[in-house]
Parts: sequence; structure tokens; C-alpha cells
Amino acid sequence: MANLQEKNISADQAQIEDGTPGQNLTLAKERDDKSLLSSPSGIDGEAALRRTFAIISHPDAGKTTLTEKFLLYSGQVAEAGAVKARAGRRNVTSDWMDLERQRGISITSTVLQFRYRSHVVNLLDTPGHRDFSEDTYRVLAAVDSAIMVLDVAKGIEAQTLKLFEVCAAREIPILTFINKYDRPGKDILELLDEIEKQIGLRPTPVTWPLGIAGDFRGVIDRRNNSYIRYIKSARGSKEALEDVMDFEDVKNLDPVLYENTQNELALLDAVGATFDQQSFLAGKTTPLFVGSALTNFGVQHILDAVIDIAPAPAPREDTLGQKRKLSDPFSGFVFKIQANMDPSHRDHVAFVRVCSGRFERGMTVTHHQSQKLFATKYVTSVFGNDRSTIDIAYPGDVIGLVNAGDLSIGDSLYEAVPVSYPPIPSFAPELFSRVESKDTAKYKQFKKGLEQMSREGVIQLYHDLEPVPNPIIAAVGQMQFEVFSYRLANEFKAPVEIIASKYKLLRRSNEASVKILGNTSGVKIVKDKNGTFLVLFESQYWLSHVTKEYPELLLEPLTI
Repeated sequence: MANLQEKNISADQAQIEDGTPGQNLTLAKERDDKSLLSSPSGIDGEAALRRTFAIISHPDAGKTTLTEKFLLYSGQVAEAGAVKARAGRRNVTSDWMDLERQRGISITSTVLQFRYRSHVVNLLDTPGHRDFSEDTYRVLAAVDSAIMVLDVAKGIEAQTLKLFEVCAAREIPILTFINKYDRPGKDILELLDEIEKQIGLRPTPVTWPLGIAGDFRGVIDRRNNSYIRYIKSARGSKEALEDVMDFEDVKNLDPVLYENTQNELALLDAVGATFDQQSFLAGKTTPLFVGSALTNFGVQHILDAVIDIAPAPAPREDTLGQKRKLSDPFSGFVFKIQANMDPSHRDHVAFVRVCSGRFERGMTVTHHQSQKLFATKYVTSVFGNDRSTIDIAYPGDVIGLVNAGDLSIGDSLYEAVPVSYPPIPSFAPELFSRVESKDTAKYKQFKKGLEQMSREGVIQLYHDLEPVPNPIIAAVGQMQFEVFSYRLANEFKAPVEIIASKYKLLRRSNEASVKILGNTSGVKIVKDKNGTFLVLFESQYWLSHVTKEYPELLLEPLTI
């Protein structure tokens, strides 16, 4: 496969110019054999070397720690916490936003692209907090598989159960990593039962712990019946040392532990809880691994599994239900937009999942929604908030279009053969507030920040039907409002006041229905950015009242 080639580019150089062919940027050095790259077998072969996956979990399960340790084992990190760079070292910035560092949680999803075992890995680290589940959902639209990280002491928590259900509903293959096994926690068999009952996936352990949580001796690899002994590394800064021996040797080390573990393994065999590639790819079972991300034990097992058993990119269905072949001309869709990743330049990046074809320098594509030509003049690969220029990308890769101001989440791009991919739905908001600028002199910045946060999906933006429309912001959780307020004040220098609204429910409507509603008590009519009519209700009582009084009205819930 082509070697990764990194180039630096200043953000003020990175501009997108619609309709003008220009220079592109590269993920890999071009091969001398151009015909191989342009042939279907060449594109299919490159796609087979891609792995694009997300890491999902509830907060504090160790998701970001596992992400960092993947970078350690892939060689991107010399030791945990430092990334290789030309000019010395810099901090790993999976959580790159200042507010993320202050809160100690992931607030926005992050793309990390690196090589491991001759494969190109596109890792999407997602927020764990329920308030940011909408961002995670958008990321899940762009991946081929996911790793579910569970804290051995907590198991599956209700606040993020919805995300796991989304994976199952989409039939996204899920690998499970039971983390923090070096600390006290639940019985491993209890966790397996919890996974199957709550998310409907049958766990098929690939590695099995020797010892209970908190008294972790190592794991048994059920594929070859080997015992990998747990050896602590110094503060988890280096790759874990592994002492590999045959499971039968455990009998001489600890006969009681050997017998207990042998009984557990026999039980797994008896109930058929053995890894099966077909049922895993069908989204019916989840291969399970055990370890401790903090001490690096078991990290390489799950990373190798991404390469060995997780699916490579496959043809994706368009809005007509037809699958576009990997070897068809270039196509992709926008699944995320992020502004101010480089605060000194105030730029924004549209993240595009490549679905088919070869993306290459000088390519001019069509923006499906506007039918305008779009020149991909500057494109980057992304590593946290660091970027390097790319020239070539293949199905499964995630590319960043810098300052692509006309693109929105869910938009499709294509070359030659038209295609439109299914839109990415939004979560139904649960909180509604009015928002006002605290400084009238900063109104222009306030308006710009409001529009940008809406484009990114940080909040959903509506306007009422007053003579001078007032902005109303909506969110899944309160922390989205906090992030919105923080970013308006710090990135746009436009501090805001958020005033809680009395409205609690939202329904999609149409012009005929809102005319009938008129000035009905307990409701408020607003429009979204597309001009769609929406009806806000003060409570379930008012929704029931209106529905009973006017059964002919269109009042559709917003659902995923």
C-alpha cells in the first residue's frame, strides 16, 4: 500500500473555491503504476486495507484512554501522552477543545487517521456524555464498525444505552472491550448476561480473564488456548509486556484458579458463546475482549481485532436503495462540521466519508444539494485538531474540506455519476431556550456564531414568526447549551444570555395546520433553517388538547 505522506499547510492557505478546479492534498504517495490506482481492482484493494470505526461508551469508561493507547501501539505516540512530530513532541489532542480539557470529558467527536499493520485506520473518538449523543449518532453514520467500551464496575449504563441500540438497529458490527479489569468490578458472567439482555447482542468472548476483577492475572486467548500473563507497565506509558504460555501451564502455577477458569471456558463452549465471523458482521453477536487501557493490557488484542475481523468498507446504499460500488466514481457525504479547530484562523472543516472511487488532486465534484460544481482545492487528513494535506483517498477514508462554507451535515458529493446518500436525522430536542446577545455591539459576531453552531449541530436553531424573528435554540441536554455559551464567548467574542423557555415538546407541522392553530394557548409556532413549520407545546397536556380539538392537523414527532 502507498506510504502515508504528511505535509504541513497553514489554515489561511486552506480555502475552498466553488466551481474552480484546484490543487488537492494527499493521504498517500502516488504509485508509479497509475493504471492500477484507476482500475476497479486497485480501488477495491485499497478499500480492503481501510478500517473505519468509532469508539463508544458511557463517560469515564476509559474511551479516550483506549484511543490514546491505540496511538501508542500504532507508533503515532512515542510514549502515552506525546505524539511524534517533526519539531519535538506535542500533546495528544483527542480531546482538543479547551472546554474538554477543563471538564475532563469528550464534548465533540474527533477523527484520528493513522497506519497500523499496513492498514489505514480511521478512528472516530466520540463523546460519551448523553447530552452529546447526537454528535455520536452522526459519527455512527460514517463508520463500518464500533468498539463498545464498558467499565467492569458499571457495565451498561442507561444514559448511553440509546447509542448501542442505534448500532444494533443499523446492524453496525460491535466489538466489546471490558475495561478496568485490574480494579474491583462485576462478575464477568454477569456482564455477559447484561450485554445480551440490554442491547440484544450475544457476547462471544475471544479473550477470557484469568482471575476476578481486581485480582487480574491475565487472559486466555480462546482461539489458540494460550495464556497471556498480565504484567504492569510503568504508569501505562509504554507498551505492555506480555508473557505468553500454554493455558495448561496455569495448572502448575495455581491449580484452583486453573480449575475455575477451565469450568468457565467449558460453560462458554457448552452454550455456543464462541466467536463467529458471520453473526458478528450481521450485527447479532459481539466479540468480547478483556483488559485495562490504563495499563495497556489487552489494548493490542482489540486493536488487532479491528484489523483481523472488523469489516472493510462495503458498497453503501443511496436514497433510492441502490448500492454504489466501491469502484464507481468518487462519492461521499458530510457527517460532521467543526469550526475553529485552528482558533487563530477561524476556519471550519467539513468531514466527508469517502464511499466510492478514488479521491485525487485536482478533482472537481458536484454538490448534490445545490447541483453546483465544487473544487476540492485544499483537503486534509485529520489527527485531532492537527491536519496534514492529502492528495489521494479511498473508500472508508475520512477527509476534511477546509472552509467549505456551502456544505451542511448530510450533504452528498459525487464525480461523474450522480448519487445522493440518505440524510442524517437529528435527535428530537428536549430543551428549548431563548438566546440574546449581552453586547449589542457584538450582534454581527453573535449572529455568525449562532449560525455556525447550528451548522455544526451543537444546537438546533429555530426562529419564531414575530415581525422581527427571535432565535430559539434547542438541545438534547443542558450541557449543549453550556458548550454553546462558552464557544460564543470565547471563539466569537459574543457573550450570550440563555433564557429557559416554558416549552417542552416539539412537533413537525405544515402551513395549513399552523393557520388553524393561530393563537391557540400553550403553543408556539417556529421555523427551522429549511423553512419547515414546527409547533412547540408547553406540556403533554397541551399537545393532547390540540390533537383532540383538531385531529386533522399534521403534528409529526421528530424521530431518529
